Amino acid sequence: MSLARTILWLSRPLRPARSLCRTHIMEQEAQEPPSPPEMENGTRSCEERPPAAPVATVTEGAAKVVFPNANEVFYNPVQEFNRDLTCAVITEFARIHLGAKGIQMTAVKVPGEKNVQKIAVDLSDQEGEIAGKNENVAPGDQPRTAAVGEICEEGLRVLEGLAASGLRSIRFALEVPGLHSVVANDASARAVELMHRNVELNGVAHLVQPNQADARMLMYQHQKAPDRFDVIDLDPYGSPAPFLDAAVQAVSDGGLLCITCTDMAVLAGNSGETCYSKYGAMALKSRACHEMALRIVLHSLDLHANCYQRYIVPLLCISVDFYVRVFVRVFTGQAKVKSSASKQALVFQCVGCGAFYLQRLGKASGDPGGRVKFSAACGPPVTPECEHCGQRHQLGGPMWAEPIHDLDFVGRVLEAVTTNSGRFHTSMRIQGVLSVVTEELPDVPLYYTLDQLSSTIHCNTPRLLQLRSALLHAGFRVSLSHACKNAVKTDAPPVALWDIMRCWEKECPVKRERLSESSPAFRILAVEPRLKANFNIREDANPISRQRGLKRFQANPEANWGPRPRARPGGKAASEDLADRRRLLQNKRKEPAEDPAQRAARLKTFPCKRFKEGTCQLGDQCCYSHSPAAPVASADNPVTDCPETTTEISPGPKAADGGIPGPGVD
Repeated sequence: MSLARTILWLSRPLRPARSLCRTHIMEQEAQEPPSPPEMENGTRSCEERPPAAPVATVTEGAAKVVFPNANEVFYNPVQEFNRDLTCAVITEFARIHLGAKGIQMTAVKVPGEKNVQKIAVDLSDQEGEIAGKNENVAPGDQPRTAAVGEICEEGLRVLEGLAASGLRSIRFALEVPGLHSVVANDASARAVELMHRNVELNGVAHLVQPNQADARMLMYQHQKAPDRFDVIDLDPYGSPAPFLDAAVQAVSDGGLLCITCTDMAVLAGNSGETCYSKYGAMALKSRACHEMALRIVLHSLDLHANCYQRYIVPLLCISVDFYVRVFVRVFTGQAKVKSSASKQALVFQCVGCGAFYLQRLGKASGDPGGRVKFSAACGPPVTPECEHCGQRHQLGGPMWAEPIHDLDFVGRVLEAVTTNSGRFHTSMRIQGVLSVVTEELPDVPLYYTLDQLSSTIHCNTPRLLQLRSALLHAGFRVSLSHACKNAVKTDAPPVALWDIMRCWEKECPVKRERLSESSPAFRILAVEPRLKANFNIREDANPISRQRGLKRFQANPEANWGPRPRARPGGKAASEDLADRRRLLQNKRKEPAEDPAQRAARLKTFPCKRFKEGTCQLGDQCCYSHSPAAPVASADNPVTDCPETTTEISPGPKAADGGIPGPGVD
């Protein structure tokens, strides 16, 4: 049979099926008319095909958005706390921004909030001058108002550089008052298409403008002062380092930068050289790595801003869950930029006991004429070997050494959330985290941890209140840290801290004979304490947030909690992708369990060495063979010893005729 006849013969049974499929497709086309782009040429294009209808609907805050079933647009529900806090921060920033332009704070309306505002406005020097000019307004003039969902002509211009589904931008439009416009930008055409649908769904097309562009190019196009944004929010997948240079140029003078960093492995010291390449600083592995990550990001932001005669002022910087979130204001001023070097510091950390010391990069001092003189700092603050344990020091940084919170601003946000707790789903956690932030020592960078101090000298761990009370009795300040549950942030020098731990060890003695003479514990405990510690509990040792039982530290909110996989076109949903990955990697490094009967039969093929020597007392219960004929050793079945023996049997020289090898040698 020829090839043509064969093809014709095979195609006969398929003709009815093809006719049936064509009829079914024509019926679907008759029921669903094609979209206008498809009707132009009468053909269907893969690029012009409308996307599948979204199947998932998410309600968060006041917004309602739809998502495709596949993981084509990134969304992480665990970061609802991040979005709630951002809305609260931008709302309070809008009060400051509009108050400087003459719009009264009481006229900034937030749903569910009381009309009376009892918090004073904290303005910068530039804003104070503008506010002074607006005091001449006639008392009979009607105050201008700013409400949620309405366009404010003098309001905030907001940019969300990496908007994905547009959820955050839509929430800004529905929950933050005093907005002029919100640009929701993303480089993905699929994400921008989804943003358009969500914007129409929520009815905020008059405020939110979806835009498709590279976030860096968009910000570089808004470098000029009239085109700058008042608020820029960047929440990338991983590191924001590629966007920082453009962000510090595109934000207005006194504007707000909201930056999220989810590359905590790099910032926490797992890859110091990668951290230096991205942020210009060396991260250290330490118990205070989460706060150090915050300060490294602030150093990188200030360094980028200094290139353009600008500087940063941190408002609120937190390390929570698996990411870092910083809120900073950017100002322009050459005189202020000169003091940036004195705000950065290097960290000397002992590799043995973990004691750390800070070395400022610059020094700012005043002269009799009232001018500020800048010079290089002198150092280092440590000797070549640690004075406590004799180990060497690691060098990390530079990092931001100034306060990382504006306590007045944090107090404004905290009171606004407390008085209107029903505004956010995570209001209780926001209150807890911000309460701990207000209790932190603002002028003390980094911290120790309770388990670090006790594990260094191998003693029992004291209660947190006992150690805090001992520091307070000694005349030092102490506080918690929002970044770590058992942190001890104190202005006590390391020598005083170790004296307190030596006193605690006397109450819970350590077996000195088990300590190596070169270990940090032996060298620390070999010195008698010069400070007599008092571990009686003080009332002020227990912070207010702890007494009130606030939700200060997050428990895992759901299964598979943490960072989500990167969005990709046509990808599976996050849960399906994670399940497939688990099945792929399950028992990857484990050999399948051997059947007991097969193992017994395999061991019986090996001779018992002790039986040959006449010393095996197990008899038939021995797992090895007592047969006089020794089995042939092979690569798969090497000759081994009894379980009771620890020596290995090496095969003897092979016989000249290629027969059975001789007995093994011990």
